[in-house]
Amino acid sequence: MKRLIAVFLLTAFSLFGEGSVIHVVTIKWKPEATKPQIQAVLDGVKTLQKEYPRIKRVWTRSIKVQGDGYTHAVVMEFESEAALKDYADSPAQKKWYAVYQTIRAESTTHDITN
Repeated sequence: MKRLIAVFLLTAFSLFGEGSVIHVVTIKWKPEATKPQIQAVLDGVKTLQKEYPRIKRVWTRSIKVQGDGYTHAVVMEFESEAALKDYADSPAQKKWYAVYQTIRAESTTHDITN
């Protein structure tokens, strides 16, 4: 029976893998950032999903953002912790950062999984 349970768990893990990771970024813009520049950053998050297919979903419409001067948040759901790790310094991230980092004053990042 123990062997059957172990086989079941190994099979389930191989089928479903590790859980997805939610990557939350809250953003404070530089004072000179314009609305079109900010929109380009938000649109770039949507493009990231196309350029880095291990991002499952993105959210860019902030309803409420806490923190002095923070006005926007973006969320990316990665398929796994490994996908998030591999995203760092990827060509897709570098392309987005070329737009994002020019107008970002500060940001905070939170990575969450179950």
